Amino acid sequence: MALIVTIAGGFGLLYAYAVWTALAFLLQQANGVEGLTGFGWFVLLLPVVFPLIAYGGAFALGWRRRAIPFSLVMLSGLALVAVFWLDVLAYASVTASLYGS
Repeated sequence: MALIVTIAGGFGLLYAYAVWTALAFLLQQANGVEGLTGFGWFVLLLPVVFPLIAYGGAFALGWRRRAIPFSLVMLSGLALVAVFWLDVLAYASVTASLYGS
């Protein structure tokens, strides 16, 4: 059980890094020259919330498994978070409707 808690804690730090990175990007864009529209706030808040949901889902799916399958489930959730983050960054870089009040 202690190994599962250690694995969950280690992956929790990686998921928290994704949350803080998304939050920093949101605040940077909100304090920029043009600011954010309501749609921009919605789109850029999603990657702040999504890692928390993904962590909870991955933990719920894997906490009764052995250490290696649990690690793989947590890694899959982290990969999903990374793909979502890159999608949001790509969308934010080409969409002007997020910016400008």
